[in-house]
Amino acid sequence: MNLEGRRESTNVEDRRGKKVGIGLGIGGTIIVGLIALLMGRNPSEVLQTVNQMNGGAQTEYTPTAEEEELATFTKKILAGTEDVWNEEFKKMGREYIPPKLVMFSGSVQSGCGNASSSTGPFYCSADQTVYIDLSFFSSMKEQLGADGDFAYAYVIAHEVGHHVQYLLGTLQQAHQKMSQVSKTESNQISVRLELQADFYAGVWAYNDNKMFNSLEDGDIEEGLNVASKIGDDYLQKRAQGYTVPESFNHGTSAQRAKWLKKGIHTGDIRQGDTFSPAYSQL
Repeated sequence: MNLEGRRESTNVEDRRGKKVGIGLGIGGTIIVGLIALLMGRNPSEVLQTVNQMNGGAQTEYTPTAEEEELATFTKKILAGTEDVWNEEFKKMGREYIPPKLVMFSGSVQSGCGNASSSTGPFYCSADQTVYIDLSFFSSMKEQLGADGDFAYAYVIAHEVGHHVQYLLGTLQQAHQKMSQVSKTESNQISVRLELQADFYAGVWAYNDNKMFNSLEDGDIEEGLNVASKIGDDYLQKRAQGYTVPESFNHGTSAQRAKWLKKGIHTGDIRQGDTFSPAYSQL
């Protein structure tokens, strides 16, 4: 991707190197003190240690040059999503309120609870924030063979796609429906959400390229490659040698590549209805 001269988003919080805090409260403090006494420890020393852990204390953390490049890249891609979705929402007579993005390392406290790096990038509607451990990009390359700047951009744009769903009310309606149906039906609704977020990532790519001439030869192929390697069928077969279709909650490789490609080729948010077609037609 050509990102030379592009601005960096200011809606980014860097929590790399911070511990996830532990909230004790008064009751917890009393319990910790009692346990310390029973163990023959000085309660004040134990509480001091806990307090040092509390509140996201900073640890020794020095990002590598590669991580800093990825951080800058992430900020530029997020800025691109802000520019595109601002314009797309204006066309709909709406206001786009951009999400915040938190970069973390190891684990993080979000509005949706604690999460670790193994969770992968995610969007939390409770605080309207995208969370990402930049080491995920290295894992994509090493474990899935999915590499390239547009591949990474697609991951970020997909999570922002969930924020777009939140602003349009789609996410809330889907989650409400998911709580009222069987597990299999809930998974199918989840697939519809994820495929639409893939489509929105493609819509972003189309319009970002239109605005900034950002796409280069091979970029689209990078995106389609990673889409095919994060399909439920691909991941399940790789992990256990077989698939369980009723447990799919993100979509197959073919489905994910199809909807990303449709977004890239049309750039039209109105063509991203993944909820009306029969499930077998997705």
